[in-house]
Amino acid sequence: MTAVVAACAVAGVLAALGLEVVVERVPQREPLTGWSRRDLRPLRAALLAGVTVALFVGLAVRYHDSWVLPAFLAIAAGLVALSVIDLEHFLLPNRIVYPLAVATIVLLALAAAGDDAWTAFGRALLGGVVAMVALGLLHLVSPRSMGFGDVKLAFVLGLVLGWLGWSELVLGLFCGFLAGAVVGLALIVLRHRGRKDHLPFGPFLAFGTLIVLLWGDVILRWYRG
Repeated sequence: MTAVVAACAVAGVLAALGLEVVVERVPQREPLTGWSRRDLRPLRAALLAGVTVALFVGLAVRYHDSWVLPAFLAIAAGLVALSVIDLEHFLLPNRIVYPLAVATIVLLALAAAGDDAWTAFGRALLGGVVAMVALGLLHLVSPRSMGFGDVKLAFVLGLVLGWLGWSELVLGLFCGFLAGAVVGLALIVLRHRGRKDHLPFGPFLAFGTLIVLLWGDVILRWYRG
């Protein structure tokens, strides 16, 4: 396990450097090639590195003996980038969401082959559809509070949560909505945000998903007594 964790820590540092370029250039619709110093904001880069390495190490400890680890590392990196972009620009770019969806499906298929977990793979695909439909209905009811970008992201999140199980899927979405409600209420109470002000929801969906990937089994055992 030690070797896997160390390798994932190094991968997290390297991934964070790439994520800084993605976060800087994708919202501006600029090409990702031809990196320059202007793409590097030291404070944000350090934050991205810290969060990404912590997630990669945590996931490596949790899934070091499973072929699903690469899929979860990919989703973690993608969610970090999407969360920062959504916070800065109120945007979940298709340029990231679509490739992330394809990569997740491919990596989960490889995990299913490696771990002989085709039942989990089928549940993952269905979970993606269920999550997308659920948030799609909320988008139809309240387009302002639930953007269509969140709906598309829900498919990706449903894939990884569905792989783990139906309880994990429900828990991941619940944690995301709970975090969004708590932060939104706190901002209103502190008068940093009005009731009608828009709050990006992507980071909260990402938070709920990552919490479940790392500690979902612990939370569910506690809940079930």
